[in-house]
Amino acid sequence: MRLLVVEDDKDLARQLRGALGDAGYAVDLAHDGEEGHFLGDTEPYDAVILDLGLPELDGITVLQRWREAGRVMPVLILTARDRWSDKVSGIDAGADDYLAKPFHMEEMLARIRALLRRAAGHASNEIQCGPLRLDIAAAKVSLDGQAVSLTALEFRLLSYLMHHQGKVISRTELVEHLYEQDFDKDSNTIEVFVGRLRRKTRAELIETVRGLGYRLAVPDAG
Repeated sequence: MRLLVVEDDKDLARQLRGALGDAGYAVDLAHDGEEGHFLGDTEPYDAVILDLGLPELDGITVLQRWREAGRVMPVLILTARDRWSDKVSGIDAGADDYLAKPFHMEEMLARIRALLRRAAGHASNEIQCGPLRLDIAAAKVSLDGQAVSLTALEFRLLSYLMHHQGKVISRTELVEHLYEQDFDKDSNTIEVFVGRLRRKTRAELIETVRGLGYRLAVPDAG
């Protein structure tokens, strides 16, 4: 899952990137409203953390322009604790949730998990696909109750497939949602990671849909 953090406080931005990275997300940073608007308008993020008090272009304007352009990714806005009017303006502009500064990183992570699972149509922090179980909060995967050891990129790939199970996901979409902006992206590596996941789980769980991509599907019970 790939996230965008738009925050002009560079220390806080680095802290957010570190916490989100440790939780298994690919994270891009922007430090002003113009850069944040451009990235959010041109890159396929799964969710955005957006500060409202930004230079160049304020967060409300950024959010309004995204929504007017049809960008529907979940957005968590960051507000000053004593500015309740900012919270109202942010929600009215199209935000999905807000977090008042200062905040605990654990709360931020919980709110991001909630936004991502709701966007994918899941009500719980645990997503199951046949014998596979993804614990979103703990960032862990198990197969038939046994823990599966995955690298960071393997986890991102499987997590994305599990959030969108039953849907055919193209290699291009996987590349766009697995890697950060400045990463040297190569769609051929997706086949390598899919092969590793098949060996670590069960080969039949990840289907290749010829010419289209991959699909995570529950094996036929019969």
